[in-house]
Amino acid sequence: MNEKEIKILNNLAKKIKSKRLLLNLSQESLAIKCGLDRTYISLIERSKRNPSYLSLIKICDGLEVEIKELIG
Repeated sequence: MNEKEIKILNNLAKKIKSKRLLLNLSQESLAIKCGLDRTYISLIERSKRNPSYLSLIKICDGLEVEIKELIG
């Protein structure tokens, strides 16, 4: 990954974690809402994984946000 891609991924991770904490959700609670594994949520929040579009849509549903709020 180049620097620009790393910056984008870090920004996404921060937004997901921030919104999750704002909703007072644990990683496990968010994972259950999204139908994803807790460790996957953890990896995304630490910028260790780049979520697929479909996973990102599930996360948006779990966080009750539009995708543009996370990627904009």
